[in-house]
Amino acid sequence: MGAVDDVTSTAARSVPWLVFDGDCAFCTSSATWVAERLRRSGHASAQLVPWQFTDLAALGTTVARAQQEVLWVTPDGTVSGGAEAFAAWLRFSGPPYAALGTAMSWPGVRRLAAAVYRLVARNRHRMPGGSPACALPPPGFDPAKPGSKPL
Repeated sequence: MGAVDDVTSTAARSVPWLVFDGDCAFCTSSATWVAERLRRSGHASAQLVPWQFTDLAALGTTVARAQQEVLWVTPDGTVSGGAEAFAAWLRFSGPPYAALGTAMSWPGVRRLAAAVYRLVARNRHRMPGGSPACALPPPGFDPAKPGSKPL
């Protein structure tokens, strides 16, 4: 979970990255808490990377997506988000977590996990450790375009 030196090089990524909102205290503390528990014994663990310090275009994604959901980026460049990203993280972490990650890909469980993820994401500013800075931006907000919908 150290500093990210070269965010544009896929060769530099030998493990998947979990890209999260580093401005959100709830997201940061949640990702860190889960990462401490999903350490792979004898193997490299996933790298936690705040999207604010990442070249998202080089990873094949956008700011808009990174603002809405956590992203799982594999070394080969595959990007998944939200509950599917969390399920991929569980599968990558190996036993016993991999079984839960696999179960999260079953159709009924996948829909339930996605609904729970969306509920938590929409309310992350209300979660323990959350703050107004954790709130998701409203539809149409673009920080690169002055005059777009305000937060």
